[in-house]
Formats: sequence, structure tokens, C-alpha cells
Amino acid sequence: MKFILGKKLGMTTIYDQEKGAQNATLISCEPNKVSLVRTEEKDRYKAVRLEVNKTKNKIHKKEFRVAEIDKKAGDMVGLDVFQVGDKVKISGISKAKGFQGVVKRHGFSGSAKTHGHKHDWRAPGSIGATFPEHVIKGKKMAGHMGGVRKSSLNLEVVMINKEKNIMAVKGPVPGVIGRIVEIIG
Repeated sequence: MKFILGKKLGMTTIYDQEKGAQNATLISCEPNKVSLVRTEEKDRYKAVRLEVNKTKNKIHKKEFRVAEIDKKAGDMVGLDVFQVGDKVKISGISKAKGFQGVVKRHGFSGSAKTHGHKHDWRAPGSIGATFPEHVIKGKKMAGHMGGVRKSSLNLEVVMINKEKNIMAVKGPVPGVIGRIVEIIG
């Protein structure tokens, strides 16, 4: 199993002779240090914990469960584990958008803009029923949007620059620029 932590740099367009223009996300993958190895005998599961410097004095740590342990504490994991054409899963924290209404959060169409609808174009409409005389749990309503863990599956690695420690994957990646993402191949 291949895995590494990286920092999202942003999106760009990469041109290829066969495939043409491809929208890709650039990810900076500095070498990660293996800080801990968990074993079946001691911890009852197998895992490897990587750490990477988030800023000058903050360290981001993430544990990856593995079937076979081929690393030991102190080893470095770099971009050399990935190749162009690999399919990867990238997970991160999505952009937080704060408190949003139902039109933006759930795609409601809103009400008519004529005949007695003065200021309620973006209102949710009826939220209750005759029975059971309360709002049912799970009702789509206004609330906090974003800022949750999301994953993008089957993203293709389209470019790897080992000198600059940069990887490009086809398509969008969750999160804002500068945020740490987890790459699993």
C-alpha cells in the first residue's frame, strides 16, 4: 500500500500530446518521516504513522493501517513510491462556508418572485406536517456548510517532479490551498 501526506498547492492545466489539456491539482509532497510503527502483538493492529511539518513549529501526524509492515521508525517516505498513471484516493478537510441557507446548501429553487412574495424568495417553504406535529429529524434546512472530511476517489497521477517534490493529479482535491491532504494509492 502506498501513502504519503502532502500540501495542496492549487490547480493548473497540464498539456499532453495524446490527452490534450487536463485540469490538475498540484500537491507538494515533502519527504514524510515514519514516527511510529504499530504491530499486531503490541497494539492489536498494524499501522504506520507519518508526520510532516505543517508550518515551522507545527507537525501534522496521520496513521495509516496496513496489511504488511515494510517500514520502521525513522524511515522517510517520498514521492518515489508513486508513478504516473497510478490511481489514488485523496482525503482532506473541505472548504468551510459558514452558515448557509437552503438554496446554497441543498440546491432548493426558492419560491416565486411575484404576487405576494416580497422578501421570502430564498425561504425553505413548509417544514412540518399535520402529523407528527414536529419537524422530522434529517429535514434539509439551513445550517453549517463545509469544513468536513471529504475524499476524492480514483484520481489519476498525471505528473511527478521528484526534484521539486511535486505531484499533479487529474481533477479537484478537497480543501483550501495550503491544507494538508492524505494520498493513498
